[in-house]
Amino acid sequence: MTLLDRMIVRTLPAVPRPVVRRISERYIAGTELSDACRVVERLNGRGKMATIDVLGEEVTRPDEARAIACEYEDVFQTIDRQHLDSNVSVKLTALGLKLDYELCRENVEIVVNRAAESGNFVRVDMEDSSCTDDTLRLYRDLRDAGHENLGVVLQSRLRRTVDDVRGLAPLQPNVRLCKGIYIEPPELAFQGHEEIRDNYVAALRALLDAGCYVGVATHDDFLVDRARQVVADHGCGSSDYEFQMLLGVRENVADRLVGDGHRLRVYVPYGRRWYEYSMRRLQENPKIAGYIASDTFGRILSVGRDGSNR
Repeated sequence: MTLLDRMIVRTLPAVPRPVVRRISERYIAGTELSDACRVVERLNGRGKMATIDVLGEEVTRPDEARAIACEYEDVFQTIDRQHLDSNVSVKLTALGLKLDYELCRENVEIVVNRAAESGNFVRVDMEDSSCTDDTLRLYRDLRDAGHENLGVVLQSRLRRTVDDVRGLAPLQPNVRLCKGIYIEPPELAFQGHEEIRDNYVAALRALLDAGCYVGVATHDDFLVDRARQVVADHGCGSSDYEFQMLLGVRENVADRLVGDGHRLRVYVPYGRRWYEYSMRRLQENPKIAGYIASDTFGRILSVGRDGSNR
């Protein structure tokens, strides 16, 4: 992270809330489940699948974690009722991971059992490296308990990832493979752009060699092209993998992939905790934080020119 990036990240809490909302609204469906469903319906109409995420990272009380688990029950009921092509993604810190491991496991099982009742699927998201061991532990525990409608996420930024693939291989996990956006120390994570890419391709090959279903989650043109070649080299059919992208990002690339016959899933977050989610994403990704700084500076100049805040 550059000195300018650090300065931007430190000043983020002072950024006006409406400015954060304006930047983030492209990437967040809205505050209510109905907002997410409208977005998913539109995506489905364009040949794209979705995964819905209820925002609520880093809860501080057990009742907050249980409330989020219960909200996922409403999500599955609505997916069924509206016949939407969507699964769900959960963040373990939203379900109590930092409070108590067993509390988190109970909450995840609530979500997974509800998903199973409707033949749906739950993706356990990966957060920063402080959560990696417990996330993989929980995934293994639930798989050992017989839950098959469950997937996990691995990040190519982390040096451990290919070893994690080998460790998980006997389970043939359903894995979303992404670069990872968290700023991690050099002893834990690759820092160079090319190193992260190389590890991504290595992890993708290892997952396919192990017979895993992979969600190729990237907006990087280079990795999209390499992934297409890798799945072709492995003789994968269109039902053996999928591409995944964030809402509002590289939509032209997503359209092209769908047009070429690839399955594509879009991540659709929603919730009243949009501000907390947005601030964490911005602090973890200084490039987007820089966009906010530019927007704020432009607003200041506008006020200076005409004395109003349009």
